[in-house]
Amino acid sequence: MEKAAENVEIAVLGGVGFNSYMEFESQPVHTPYGEVTAYLTLLKGKRIALIPRHAGKNHIPPHKINYRANIWAVHALGARSVISTNSVGSMRGHSVGSFVVLDDFIDFTRNRPSTFYDDTTVHVDVSEPYCPEISEALRNALGKQGISYTTGIYACTEGPRFETRAEIRMMSQFADVVGMTGVPEVILAKELSLCYASLAIVTNQACGMTSQKLTADEVTEVVGKAQDAIFEIIVDTIENIQETRNCRCRFAKEGACL
Repeated sequence: MEKAAENVEIAVLGGVGFNSYMEFESQPVHTPYGEVTAYLTLLKGKRIALIPRHAGKNHIPPHKINYRANIWAVHALGARSVISTNSVGSMRGHSVGSFVVLDDFIDFTRNRPSTFYDDTTVHVDVSEPYCPEISEALRNALGKQGISYTTGIYACTEGPRFETRAEIRMMSQFADVVGMTGVPEVILAKELSLCYASLAIVTNQACGMTSQKLTADEVTEVVGKAQDAIFEIIVDTIENIQETRNCRCRFAKEGACL
């Protein structure tokens, strides 16, 4: 795969915490799955690419995001490390505005292409889906700022509707938080041997956890209030991601092809 001249080191997917990304240097990245616009900048002496997940003429809904194009673009730009930001609902009573560093996932999506390999069989290893080194850097950044956080399992649903009470009761038996954008991103990152970790912000209590109606407005409000904190967490994490990878992420596809 041809690498872009920018030699990007780290990609941030999601855009939460980067209100001013439109001021960054924009670059179109052509992929087999469509064109992606990446926003390039320097942070802590490292070349960073920001790819806003929902960016488009209108806000792209989670089930329509071109996940394959986004992850392919990350790799094409030369990045080996990815920090994802995700908004989630809590199924375990996490306080709104708190953070969760994801350590596993359950996939309840239905209609999303979840592999780059449509014509060959590749059983990629996801026994450790989130990079332990980036996850540790995220936890250290949160701790340094005295911000409340936990680790937990992420359930990804198809969307764009919120989940039902019955679905939340079921999923809460297995997972801690629920969202709509983390899968298949994490799987696709594994197929390209990228290091990928996710910082999730709790924007609401999941359906049935309170008597209140769920709205998109509350999600937007919580994320807006947390912009500055998220930015500082990500910047600190970027500073502490090591150039040499000692994790197993780079070996995820070894022995996977039939």
